[in-house]
Amino acid sequence: MPDLLRRLIFVLLLTFVSSAAHAGPFEDAVARLSTDSFSDTEAAIGALTASGNAQALPIIGALQGGRLLADSASKQLFIKSPDGKFTDAATGASVASAPTSATVVRLNNRLRRVVDAAVGTLTLLSPDPARRVQAAQSVFKTHDAAALPVIDGALAKETNAAAKRAFIEARAAILLFKPDATEPEKLEAIATIKARGDREALALLTGLTGDQPPSVVGGAANAKAAIERSLTLWSYLQNAWYGLSLGSVLLLAAIGLAITFGVMGVINMAHGEMVMIGAYVTFVVQEVIRTSYPGLFDYSLLIAVPLAFLVAGLLGVVIERGIIRFLYGRPLETLLATWGLSLVLQQAIRTTFGPTNREVGNPSWMSGAFELGQITITYNRLWILCFTMAVFVILLAMLRYSSIGLEMRAVTQNRRMAASMGIATSRVDALTFGLGSGIAGIAGVALSQIDNVSPNLGQSYIIDSFMVVVFGGVGNLWGTLVGAFTLGIANKFLEPFAGAVLGKIAILVLIILFIQKRPRGLFALKGRAIEA
Repeated sequence: MPDLLRRLIFVLLLTFVSSAAHAGPFEDAVARLSTDSFSDTEAAIGALTASGNAQALPIIGALQGGRLLADSASKQLFIKSPDGKFTDAATGASVASAPTSATVVRLNNRLRRVVDAAVGTLTLLSPDPARRVQAAQSVFKTHDAAALPVIDGALAKETNAAAKRAFIEARAAILLFKPDATEPEKLEAIATIKARGDREALALLTGLTGDQPPSVVGGAANAKAAIERSLTLWSYLQNAWYGLSLGSVLLLAAIGLAITFGVMGVINMAHGEMVMIGAYVTFVVQEVIRTSYPGLFDYSLLIAVPLAFLVAGLLGVVIERGIIRFLYGRPLETLLATWGLSLVLQQAIRTTFGPTNREVGNPSWMSGAFELGQITITYNRLWILCFTMAVFVILLAMLRYSSIGLEMRAVTQNRRMAASMGIATSRVDALTFGLGSGIAGIAGVALSQIDNVSPNLGQSYIIDSFMVVVFGGVGNLWGTLVGAFTLGIANKFLEPFAGAVLGKIAILVLIILFIQKRPRGLFALKGRAIEA
């Protein structure tokens, strides 16, 4: 019996020693998270980060998202997933539910910063290069010295170029604020941060305290000045890109007006409504595709472009044959008639589709953005610029090499002479108005990707379109191109100083002054009728 008792005691001692051996830093950290003490939570976060356990990142991520529950009685942690399921935080095993006594582990503002830094540190070892880059950028912002050993270890075996550069920048940010870093290390860190050259690098250098060696303070000041100069230049380039983007929109909206105004001399106040109709054609096409052919959504714009051209173009022919042709030579009556027509078309759209904005989605190939240096370029604006230039080139080729283009140019330069040569000017007028309206329709397809599709869409662009046409030269497509991009870029450079409204007013005043000197615009058409 004593032997049996001794064996039982030995087994119990062995079990206790074995469990104590398995209770390492990770298990201790899990237990400390359940104490509902901010100091214990902070110590537990540090221990989890240093443990290297696979469950460390899920636990801290759940803590960050308010999904970590602790049961103080059993010292257990539970992770609640977004779909409401529970797992044991220590093992990752699924559980039916958390005990009713389990409560969410609390955080304060200081602990939230600690958690953000811990998540960034743990994500540095992710197998996904994009997540490693994101984690390194997070460390760059927080410059937490606790992440330095992980950064050094990850940097030694990193093969991805983008992640390696991000690790080097994060390491430089840490060394810059590390108290025991040497002066050469700090100077090298400043050079690395200066090479990065963005606003985050500038903010990091600005936050450097003055209790540094003089060489470090001077190097940081020089780096800040260089980054500020670089950012100023990049801001000019960004404004230039915004101006090109706005100019492409103005060109697309005005190019049809330039044709009708130049050939027919008609002030068409309903031109904006042709743009609106093109946008609503896009909406209808996408609605049909969403309900019946969802797999074709990425091709919705390619389908909408010819349909918008046909619908707006046919409507333009009907308007010219039914209203405009009775008002030639009477510009005031034409202006009033087309303005009234614009109101009728707006009300028709309100009655059919309602007065509220309609949703038009972006295909996948028009979604997102990319960075070029320190400027951001969105894909939808880039594609609209490319589309606008394609429309411009096709229209130029049509006017130059097709028979209808030759007749349109003849009527533009001298209507009476063209009629005496056998050109049916009435047919040219109808086709011209239809062509201009059709181009306005495909402009609506493009504008539906960057603006609200509503009955008032066309009114936002009609005044700007007339300014572009008059400034560039009535009936001259090259003048319309130059005028649109000039006004777009000028507007974006004036906005930071004068604001959006005052910037537009300034542009209008400058155009009025310019027209006083050059009444025919930048590029005046030549012809006997025009010279007369």
